[in-house]
Amino acid sequence: MTDTGGAPGGEGADTPTPSQGVPSAAAPGSGEPKRPEDHAASPATPPRGWQAPDAQATPATPPPGWQHGPTYQPDALPPFTGQQPPYQQYQPPRWNPNGLGKPGVIALRPLNIGDILDGAITAIRRHALLVLGIGAVAAVLTAAISFVLQKYVLTDLAGFATTVELGPAATEEELRNALFGTFGDLFLVLISSSLITTFLLTVTTGLMAAVMGRAALGREVSFGIAWREVQPRLLPLLGVAFVYSLLSTIGVMLCIIPGVLAWVFWALAAPALVLERGTFRTAFARSVKLVSGAFWRVLGVLLLAKIIEGFFQNIVSLPFTIGTGVFSQMFTPGKVTVPSTGDLLLASAGQIIAGTISIPFVALVTVIVYLDQRMRREGMDIELARAAGVQPPQAW
Repeated sequence: MTDTGGAPGGEGADTPTPSQGVPSAAAPGSGEPKRPEDHAASPATPPRGWQAPDAQATPATPPPGWQHGPTYQPDALPPFTGQQPPYQQYQPPRWNPNGLGKPGVIALRPLNIGDILDGAITAIRRHALLVLGIGAVAAVLTAAISFVLQKYVLTDLAGFATTVELGPAATEEELRNALFGTFGDLFLVLISSSLITTFLLTVTTGLMAAVMGRAALGREVSFGIAWREVQPRLLPLLGVAFVYSLLSTIGVMLCIIPGVLAWVFWALAAPALVLERGTFRTAFARSVKLVSGAFWRVLGVLLLAKIIEGFFQNIVSLPFTIGTGVFSQMFTPGKVTVPSTGDLLLASAGQIIAGTISIPFVALVTVIVYLDQRMRREGMDIELARAAGVQPPQAW
């Protein structure tokens, strides 16, 4: 018989079959699907040539709103090379003369005397129509009341002049009565005029507080805005003005020390009442708290403002008093000169012109002193900066 099968151990026996448990390798291009790779199980491989950045080589970005140091400019930095930069000594931020900025008429930092006076003048220049308008109203009222008071005294002055002209014919009793009566009336006029002046100045200070509250932030302000701010507190403001003017004026006239103490310690009551929306009692308490510890500084600033006011009023009023008999009285002291109604009207005109500028100036200085004391004691400069949209610097 012919053997058709392969011999045992021949060529066919060397090839294993799948039934023997040996996996067969898939030929390339056989169409078997490729199993998806699991990328989550293995970490991402960085590209070739990549180097880990050095944390110390990248400068930290300063916080937003930082204004004390130089401006951060990424384009000005050298390109990153992967090498450690040389050590640089820390330099503190440079001092900024405007503190947290100057969005309005004053810098947001503790102020010196020059800054306070400059802030008052700047407020008058930027809001001239509003400030001088309020000052003109106060000056007209002051001049009108002073005119009435001086006109009331003219009768006694005329009688005293007649008595002096009699010379030896006048008895001692007539001279004594005329002398004490005249000086008593003059003292009464002086006290009344000081009361009215201080009262109107305090009310003007309250109005200027509403103006300065917006002018310090660089915002526009009108009389309607200022009036809406003061109107709810108008009666307490009038009460503060009356008490302050009465006690400070009488204190100065009768005993200087108590009057000066009341004049300084309660000088900030009107701004505190308007800007803090307080009450009659809290306004005086806040003024005393802010002035305490800075009495001599507040006294010096207010006294300097009054000296500037008096000097300015005398310069402006000088041309209006040339023909009123003042100079003839200086050259002939023994002669009693009684000013006429025209002389008083002319002097009142000069008083109105001078007071239109000097009264708002003193009021604005007082309000700025209030703001300065709050910036020094309570950090109000940070609150004003935030209200003006300036982000204050944060601690590193």
